[in-house]
Amino acid sequence: MNLKIALLAGDGIGPEVILQAKKALYAIGVVYDHEFVFEDAFVGAIAIEKTGNPLPEQTLNLCLNTDAVLFGAIGDPKYDNDPDSKVRPEQGLLKLRKELGLFANIRPIKPYDSLLDSSPLKRKIIEGADFIIFRELTGGVYFGEKKLNEAGTFASDLCEYSEEEISRITHLAFKSAQKRRKKVTLVDKANVLETSRLWRKVVKKVAEDYPEVILDFLFVDNAAMQIILNPKQFDVILTENLFGDILSDEASVITGSIGLLASASLGHTNALFEPIHGSYPQATGKNIANPIASILSAAMLLEHFGLHKEAKKVYEAVEKAIEDNAVTVDLKSDSKFGTNEVGDFIANFILNKDDLYFKIDNVKIGQSTIV
Repeated sequence: MNLKIALLAGDGIGPEVILQAKKALYAIGVVYDHEFVFEDAFVGAIAIEKTGNPLPEQTLNLCLNTDAVLFGAIGDPKYDNDPDSKVRPEQGLLKLRKELGLFANIRPIKPYDSLLDSSPLKRKIIEGADFIIFRELTGGVYFGEKKLNEAGTFASDLCEYSEEEISRITHLAFKSAQKRRKKVTLVDKANVLETSRLWRKVVKKVAEDYPEVILDFLFVDNAAMQIILNPKQFDVILTENLFGDILSDEASVITGSIGLLASASLGHTNALFEPIHGSYPQATGKNIANPIASILSAAMLLEHFGLHKEAKKVYEAVEKAIEDNAVTVDLKSDSKFGTNEVGDFIANFILNKDDLYFKIDNVKIGQSTIV
């Protein structure tokens, strides 16, 4: 298979982790005879610095004319610490999602057995947890009308949803549940919000098309608590944009590090894959950022194009790295592996798992290192 992939590394640690995902895909291409053609483009704070626009037209056009987008991270303290800034890095990602029609964000949550003790939650709580969050991505308060009075003393953000916006992601969530444990939990705030009451109405209607799937409901405050108290109760969580953003970050504690969580953002014709962590500017250039979420995002890209055997090999390589403690310091505080070394380990395993060796004391990695 030949795929053209837009690489939007973005800001902070984005370029470092994207490089490791690229190594893994290159290794997959070598082993399974695929050709992945990568083209880089600016987005976020770096794009503002270069062009004045967080999503330059050249970047958008590239993304519209490639098979998929592999995204790093965006954000910069300069903008985070300036609430009056009119142009912000995040605007680039929001516009990209809207322009590509990426209405469904899919975030798998499943802890690795060898990392169960890395989570702040007790082993007995998280062992066996395995669920997916379906977050609606192009509606809600993030995209609603925003107002600020002239005095800067009153602000509002409008939250809006249409039946169509709710229905299309609901179908995806139920189809996913059909292949899993056949349960969907809608998370909303229907006791307070009119938009949530519309969500309940539409989701109930869609559920009639999937009689074998159980539909459950939780208010978002209770859901936030239940994810910590009993995450094993969930199979597929379906929710709106803001709630999904918050809950998926909360759920990262189950895995032990947000640096392990990948995501896919899908539309009818376009797809984007990205780690859910931020730009982590404090780690930029230090070779300490965890690249596994970015590599797993590449695996989700492979799955999207039906390359399940290839994706399985990436998952196998990641598991091997974790089992052998070839991980960054967020997972093992005294680790001597950095971002690049973890990426090399995983790429080498994909190329030839029998050719892979290393010694923890001096971090030596196999005989066919990707550079």
